[in-house]
Amino acid sequence: MPTLRLKRGHDRPRAHPWIFKGDVADVSAPEPGALTVVDAAGRFVGRGFFNPKPALCCRILTRQDEPIDAALFERRVREAVALREGAAHALGRLVWSEGDGLPGLVVDRYADVLAIQCLTLGMARSRPLLVAALRAVLGEMPIFSADDPVAAGLEGFAPERSWVDQAGPDSVVVDEDGVKLRVTLGGGHKTGLYLDQRVNHRRVAERASDRMVLDAFAYTAAFACHALVRGARGAVCIESSPEALAGAHANLELNGVTDRAEIVADNVFDVLRRLERDGTRFGLVVLDPPPFARSRTAIEAAARGYKEINLRALRLLEPGGRLATFSCSHHVSEAMFEEICRDAATDAGVTVRVIEPLTQAPDHPVLLTVPETRYLKGLLLERV
Repeated sequence: MPTLRLKRGHDRPRAHPWIFKGDVADVSAPEPGALTVVDAAGRFVGRGFFNPKPALCCRILTRQDEPIDAALFERRVREAVALREGAAHALGRLVWSEGDGLPGLVVDRYADVLAIQCLTLGMARSRPLLVAALRAVLGEMPIFSADDPVAAGLEGFAPERSWVDQAGPDSVVVDEDGVKLRVTLGGGHKTGLYLDQRVNHRRVAERASDRMVLDAFAYTAAFACHALVRGARGAVCIESSPEALAGAHANLELNGVTDRAEIVADNVFDVLRRLERDGTRFGLVVLDPPPFARSRTAIEAAARGYKEINLRALRLLEPGGRLATFSCSHHVSEAMFEEICRDAATDAGVTVRVIEPLTQAPDHPVLLTVPETRYLKGLLLERV
């Protein structure tokens, strides 16, 4: 097996699986594939998938002297499913990349369908072994490949967005804590739903009874559907994507709450300003934007964007109103996001108390030594 040797000073005992080009002294065979990682003195570090194209050139899969093969993949999948203790039989994330020891792989379950997303060249090339491992653990079921085109472009492989072998349904309707949501395989963001927000959908909606709700960056209106099912007086959903708007209409109809919902097809920043000018007030506002900072160079612009939407949202709250605000930009830290919200409250001239911090669902496990596994941070605030 080819060998990657780390530079002296970059080879201290590492719990993090990522290796960047700047960490590498030399590679014995600089072609993409599995290799052994050793420190500067030649001592074994682990084995992983190497790809010379991106700056993040290697991800360690095992620190044991073992092959990266079918047995390893099946063991990791079995461990990941066992970690969920059966909670994800019908809906949930079954494999969360580094969080489950399978860097570059995401697997979600939607009823009797699996969606598999390969984020690295190594995982894309291992797709047949991964499919076999999933079926060995979970049984025979249709599997949809839902690769992310951006990640595929960085890694240098053609993304697959199709059924692996046997065809499954075009869409499935899942039950998320009493709310029906339609998942279109191969359409929309992620693998079909924002499963990382599953717990937050319920937790935020529990505070929506008899309130007017604003669901900004609504996507397919999951927050609004949960709020309306749990007794909200009405909801305004703001979304600009035609595909997401169609999903929002479908979900509102599935739950029988269309008559209490208004969908605004427009830019969120513009609508927030317009609502503020009109003096509109809400009892609950949800801000769940896409990542504003996809790289470190975008952090400053992202901070301005987050501050703008939070300032406007806070001004739209009635006294006692709640704001659920999120950032999924892993380059924006929890402390930085809280500081942005604090500055927004100061500039908005309102006093808010923190009800509770919010984060990703438990089936997106976080490793303390891999901070990138925790990317979703949020705050539930109340205007005093």
